[in-house]
Amino acid sequence: MRKFLLALFSVVALASSASAQVLAPLHAELLKKWPGNRTVNIVFHGHSVPAGYHKTPDVRPFESYPHLVHVGLKEKFPHAVLNVIVTAIGGENSGTGAGRFARDVLPHRPDLILIDYALNDRRMPEEQVEAAWLSMIRAAKEAGVPVALITPTGDAKADMANPADPLTQRAALIRKLAVSEKVILADVSAAWVAELAKGTPQNDLLSQGNHPNLRGHQLAADAIIKALSAAGL
Repeated sequence: MRKFLLALFSVVALASSASAQVLAPLHAELLKKWPGNRTVNIVFHGHSVPAGYHKTPDVRPFESYPHLVHVGLKEKFPHAVLNVIVTAIGGENSGTGAGRFARDVLPHRPDLILIDYALNDRRMPEEQVEAAWLSMIRAAKEAGVPVALITPTGDAKADMANPADPLTQRAALIRKLAVSEKVILADVSAAWVAELAKGTPQNDLLSQGNHPNLRGHQLAADAIIKALSAAGL
């Protein structure tokens, strides 16, 4: 476990250096006060976890990481007019998400896009997953929008410390894409594995087998905010 964590954190450090200060312009925007400020739009795109599903069919958006990130950023930027938009759909994978990216995400004129699909991407061939994520990353880049890739929260049936586990493999692909495309990596999986290594039972972080509870969502939100800060926010 210790060697696995060290390897994870080395990849996180590499991704952070590749995307360092990419959010400096957004940081400056969020520091502006009225009347010189404007509404800043942050979009979370993905599946049921960012959509706010806890124990299906129970949806708790105010106990889910998009809202918790919103709260954390507002504490840091009290004068910012910050609009968090969730375009996530429960049960969706990155192939479908990429197909509606231009229609459902870019029209919001986002200042930052965060993508989370790995849990549902385990059912897709890796080459299709990679193509879908690249499609969204490059569409965001073409629109001039910074993008952050989120590695998955946990699953009761997954062994996230096992490199051969399908969920671990999807997390590894996301890390690879973050480095190669020089975009932000929010490595929630690394934070999740580190929490389990402390002795926290995985069920203490889950509301059902594949959905986090409030504690799991807060862990994810903390990892996301840390990654955004490392990128200059």
